[in-house]
Amino acid sequence: MTVGLVSMVAVAVAAVLASWAFNALVYLVWRPRAITRQLRAQGVGGPGYKFFAGNLAEIKQLRAETAGTALDVGSHDFVPMVQPHFRKWIAIHGRTFLFWFGARPTVCIADVNVVKQVLFDRNGLYPKNFSNPHIARLLGKGLVLTDGDDWKRHRKVVHPAFNMDKLKMMTVTMSDCAGTMMSEWKAKLDKGADVEIELSSQFEELTADVISHTAFGSSYTEGKKVFLAQRELQFLAFSTVFNVQIPGFRYLPTKKNLQISKLDREVRTMLMNIIKSRLATKDTMGYGHDLLGLMLEACAPEHGENPLLSMDEIIDECKTFFFAGHDTSSHLLTWTMFLLSTHPEWQEKLREEVLTECGNDVPTGDMLNKLQLVNMFLLETLRLYAPVSAIHRRAGSDLEVGGIRVPEGTALAIPIATIHRDKEVWGEDANEFKPLRFEKGVTMAAKHPNALLSFSGGPRSCIGQNFAMIEAKAVIAVILQRFSFSLSPKYVHAPMDVITLRPKFGLPMILKSLEV
Repeated sequence: MTVGLVSMVAVAVAAVLASWAFNALVYLVWRPRAITRQLRAQGVGGPGYKFFAGNLAEIKQLRAETAGTALDVGSHDFVPMVQPHFRKWIAIHGRTFLFWFGARPTVCIADVNVVKQVLFDRNGLYPKNFSNPHIARLLGKGLVLTDGDDWKRHRKVVHPAFNMDKLKMMTVTMSDCAGTMMSEWKAKLDKGADVEIELSSQFEELTADVISHTAFGSSYTEGKKVFLAQRELQFLAFSTVFNVQIPGFRYLPTKKNLQISKLDREVRTMLMNIIKSRLATKDTMGYGHDLLGLMLEACAPEHGENPLLSMDEIIDECKTFFFAGHDTSSHLLTWTMFLLSTHPEWQEKLREEVLTECGNDVPTGDMLNKLQLVNMFLLETLRLYAPVSAIHRRAGSDLEVGGIRVPEGTALAIPIATIHRDKEVWGEDANEFKPLRFEKGVTMAAKHPNALLSFSGGPRSCIGQNFAMIEAKAVIAVILQRFSFSLSPKYVHAPMDVITLRPKFGLPMILKSLEV
């Protein structure tokens, strides 16, 4: 009996191992070869699949080769540093080619017409593609990562928080938060004629303060804790991006996995405490009319057994908007200040416009709407230094993309930074800083009306883009009212991608007060 049982177990184990080996053979050998043949037959080239790791080793090598380099402050072409594989392979294989993230086929789409087909689809053919579980933990499965009916449900709840009337009301809070930081800068300047301040970290704190107040009604102290934990989680998550993603590996008790899990728990706990604080006052003050209030109302008991959002979904949305609401905005401010400091003639033009429309008053929403030069300057900053350098989607079924048949599950990579420098789209001056290209609006700035992809495009474009633009205008206006500034000699121009684009060594700036 015992011998028979052992034999049965041995046979079962052998069958499982044989099945695993067969599946591995199909997934790691046969499938990549079949997909490569299918696409090459349609004229789609690529660097070629390498067993198990795909092209990840070459990507890592190319990135390592440029890791220690820096650009001249007048150069804006950071693609060879941030996405060297795209620069190399597009030159060899053209705007559309096949490469491999491990055994996962990925088609690069650098043709703006094909990009429009993908991003402006309204039938759910190209869902979001986030196969890295650590990135998903950082962002939360909120509006950014959901698809289909879940996305529609989340958007129904979140969208009212970002209508223009509410955004105008938030302008006062944005300006107040900026004013507090300006007062701190002024206090430092009172001790000397001019002072060097590292602005990148300052803007991270400022935008965390703004999103804490405007979206979650929490204090900066509470918000800063979430911001610090998310920033650490961000760097850890990005360190796994170019690793082969093995199913189940994230559950192994490695040092990095344990650290990521610990930080994720801390973020969830802090966000839950902010939520509990709001719920404790709902009977006397209501849920509130900010983003958190709208989400809690959608989860309220009066909705019966089918609330629009569960509590876990609210926590995920808080993760999404806390990260997106401060991280991308802080880098927009950082790169805007970098470009203002390297183009002093534009700094003077924008200051003159701000003083004409706002005087020395706290900028209001109506005042900000009149800042046309500031708006053009921000759009050109977003073109050259988009916070995110690529958009990722996937084929939800076997379908045709730009005339090419791709199999279900194929990832689609849209290299924003490359498209924003395409001379066939933006003209021969594509690598130059020229805000006036946006003088007639975004749709007339390039040869294609949807060429600016800083906030993505189509129905899934960033819901917070108006929030980000108003915040940037408010902060820049307040700075221009009070300070002149120039780039510190210590600055090293080395843009770095850690999910979002940031200056590797910060942005040291020399400030001088304009107040008499």
